[in-house]
Amino acid sequence: MRTFIAIDLSADIKEKISDLIRRLKKLEPRNIGWVREHGMHLTLKFLGEIDDAQAEQVKALMRVVCAAKSFELTVRGTGYFPPKAKSPRVLWVGILEQPALLDLQSRLDSGLEKLGFPRENRPFHPHLTLGRVKSPGGLSRVLAELEKSVDFDFGAMTVKRIILMKSTLRPTGAEYAPLEEFPLP
Repeated sequence: MRTFIAIDLSADIKEKISDLIRRLKKLEPRNIGWVREHGMHLTLKFLGEIDDAQAEQVKALMRVVCAAKSFELTVRGTGYFPPKAKSPRVLWVGILEQPALLDLQSRLDSGLEKLGFPRENRPFHPHLTLGRVKSPGGLSRVLAELEKSVDFDFGAMTVKRIILMKSTLRPTGAEYAPLEEFPLP
């Protein structure tokens, strides 16, 4: 099964992000695959295909890592990857890099590396994907509108749990289902 570890977002933050996506969609960008509101999340670690035995190992690690306390998560600003590119591949909403979030992600990454999951080659940059650009061109209006929200505050929430998610790829896009939730005290 295809899996990842994530933080779900509060309903009010999802609604503000959905408002932005609706504004961007009105600009007629047919070459962008937009995320759906119910699928919005902050990915802490993409695991890829794992079997049931690996899933149990990941769950055991998550129980240990979740001894950390709940923390505040602030969603602010917009941008795209790669930055300053003429042809971006991913449009995103930013997450402030709070120490508790970075520590949680680092402890997950370290523990998962011991289980055989390689570390990312690039540093963790917390963000929420708005859309993936399928082909370059015709993005100037979308990028100009996205620029208007570069400092917008989408809200804050208390992170009280992390989730091991299953991702099923369908022709209509990925569908996500929680396999297990792990509360933060």
